Amino acid sequence: MQLPRWWELGDPCAWTGQGRGTRRMSPATTGTFLLTVYTIFSKVHSDRNVYPSAGVLFVHVLEREYFKGEFPPYPKPGEISNDPITFNTNLMGYPDRPGWLRYIQRTPYSDGVLYGSPTAENVGKPTIIEITAYNRRTFETARHNLIINIMSAEDFPLPYQAEFFIKNMNVEEMLASEVLGDFLGAVKNVWQPERLNAINITSALDRGGRVPLPINDMKEGVYVMVGADVPFSSCLREVENPQNQLRCSQEMEPVITCDKKFRTQFYIDWCKISLVDKTKQVSTYQEVMRGEGILPDGGEYKPPSDSLKSRDYYTDFLITLAVPSAVALVLFLILAYIMCCRREGVEKRNMQTPDIQLVHHSAIQKSTKELRDMSKNREIAWPLSTLPVFHPVTGEIVPPLHTDSYESTNMPLMQTQQNLQHQTQIPQQQTTGKWYP
Repeated sequence: MQLPRWWELGDPCAWTGQGRGTRRMSPATTGTFLLTVYTIFSKVHSDRNVYPSAGVLFVHVLEREYFKGEFPPYPKPGEISNDPITFNTNLMGYPDRPGWLRYIQRTPYSDGVLYGSPTAENVGKPTIIEITAYNRRTFETARHNLIINIMSAEDFPLPYQAEFFIKNMNVEEMLASEVLGDFLGAVKNVWQPERLNAINITSALDRGGRVPLPINDMKEGVYVMVGADVPFSSCLREVENPQNQLRCSQEMEPVITCDKKFRTQFYIDWCKISLVDKTKQVSTYQEVMRGEGILPDGGEYKPPSDSLKSRDYYTDFLITLAVPSAVALVLFLILAYIMCCRREGVEKRNMQTPDIQLVHHSAIQKSTKELRDMSKNREIAWPLSTLPVFHPVTGEIVPPLHTDSYESTNMPLMQTQQNLQHQTQIPQQQTTGKWYP
């Protein structure tokens, strides 16, 4: 990313590293806005200190060229190395970054960018970001820390804030110094403020937008919020006209007179512009009136002391295991007594049964046993296929072909038409027409 000539180098105290790395948007006292650039001259494993302002856009570029020399084998002088390099950023001691800080890197062959708008709650508290670079070819890593010292801004927050949605830009393209500078220059010509700051940049994907189709070089879009110290210009107020509101509701482009100042490079969706006047915002805090439905104040929460007495779980163990086991044992003994000691037996049953009933039962058993013994000695039953069949023409019953001397085991299960007696030949149907001998 090349810097425009009118950008001014920042505080010399921040020159503690190597290579261009951090840029900060800040207003100038002369009525124009300047972008402060921090140049870093240090090794990868050393710490970097940056000093962004609360409520002002913060951008830190992780350049691949800076990390290439840290991965073996080290390139020789004049040799070009194009290894794929990715970055991982997280807050020291935590797996992710702070809520206000975002990171983007499209491909392993492009630079990574940390960007966001610091909050006033973190002023005076150093934020240490661990940056780990991975060489995807050699699997080597290089790590260093980025110390973000958030400073308070006298003009924070700016009372008039406007958020633009740019359709033809991606977030990494908008974070480039020359592109962002051109956009702020166009806004300054339209708004004419004394102080103008870039507050925040957000990708449309973070706002619920969809990934664009890979046709016609479509972009995902980006939201850019800027703040100024003067009221909105008449050109920006044109969006609030009833005619333009009606056109937006019909998904038509509104008529904005100053759109031509942006259209040369930035395609702005004026229906999605947001104008916020913090001077007219009324505090929504209301004192809580205690009454029906509101619980009384219970005072401050007092947690238990650290010196807690140890609890004896022996009694709980006995109640949980011993009592159910004793009940189960009693039930088992009762069931065993019923099943074993209360059985009547065969002899007691025979004593209580009349003699005539016993005789009848014995006779039935004897006859059943005799029939079973006789069934073992009888011949094998004839197959059903050997039973008499009907003649297909006369309808007479034809006896089976076998005689009594045949063994049943050698008889075929199915009879053929040739084995049938008294079989007559069915005449075949002749074709119509004249017959020639």
